[in-house]
Amino acid sequence: MGAPKAHDWIMDLAAYVPGKATADGVKNPVKMSANESALGPSPKAVEAIKASAAGVMRYPDPASHDLIAAIAKVHGLREERILCGTGSDELLTLLIHSYAGVGDEVIFSELGFSVYPIQAQAAGATLVPVPNKDWAANVDGMLAAVTDKTKLVIVDNPNNPTGAYLPWSEVERLQKGLPEHVLLVLDAAYAECVTAGDYEAGEELVDRFENVVMTRTFSKLYALAGLRVGWMYAPDHVVDVINRWRMPFNVSNPAHDAALAAVKDQAYLDEVVSFTAEWRDWLTAELTAIGLDVVKSQTNFVLVGFPEESPFTAGECNAYLLKHGYIVRKFGVLPNHLRISVGTETQNRGLISLIRGFMNGSPDEAGQ
Repeated sequence: MGAPKAHDWIMDLAAYVPGKATADGVKNPVKMSANESALGPSPKAVEAIKASAAGVMRYPDPASHDLIAAIAKVHGLREERILCGTGSDELLTLLIHSYAGVGDEVIFSELGFSVYPIQAQAAGATLVPVPNKDWAANVDGMLAAVTDKTKLVIVDNPNNPTGAYLPWSEVERLQKGLPEHVLLVLDAAYAECVTAGDYEAGEELVDRFENVVMTRTFSKLYALAGLRVGWMYAPDHVVDVINRWRMPFNVSNPAHDAALAAVKDQAYLDEVVSFTAEWRDWLTAELTAIGLDVVKSQTNFVLVGFPEESPFTAGECNAYLLKHGYIVRKFGVLPNHLRISVGTETQNRGLISLIRGFMNGSPDEAGQ
């Protein structure tokens, strides 16, 4: 009979590919590929992780009550509309599988977070990628793509991997143009990074309408990526649906306690936000001065366009950076671009020195 055989459709999925974390021949590479916080978590979160170690024999609170209460207090939200998960990835996956299936359509940005198409395809839904506009989500394109089969429209705002964002007026216009039965999912993973005055993450729309969900994460500026903690704010009926089949105890004790300490330490978060914005803008200015095309970003990374002609292509620069121990993100869908996370001051300056030398045609001396 042969070995056990999985469903055929699983083999048609393109698995999520994370950024590189190692560089051949380099013992301690500089990782600027995964949009992790350059400054690390709040010291209070670190202490909370240590303190939780003695209690790991106990199951965690299945409802994450204390964390939800703290999130609600910081953001001025209704506790009963908040649900925590193993990163926002878990919540996004549950939303897609809850509301889309065979014969349904899921709309998302062509250049966007790759979990959306993977999970929509896994649910059996039809993928409807919409080309981006000015690197952000394309509201007119998404509205034009809606049919009677559309079940979800997912918008990562700001966008990953481009860093561009939609102003609040455009998000409102998108929601207003959708049929009531279509669920609008606002993935605000990078909301803490945004300094633009006309940005909102989506809480207001969730409170006003029955077809809007906002997801958030502690992985970026809260710097708890390794613990996997996310949350969503949703209408009561959506929370009820997800609660019925999410995994029990989906936020571990150390993760819960660290996120609780982190969200209570807003003073530290403010420092991280200021640092991130300062060095994001510095990287943008330096890379632009070198002659490269940089997408205006509202995240903790920048997307950088390189010439198509050798020897100054994105691929060649990526290889050179790896040789010198700097890891950035190269995407197959963006062959002429590299995505670079904001690092520490030393890392940022070292990266610019390397790229400047590479683009000046003297890479052997770059970064020295």
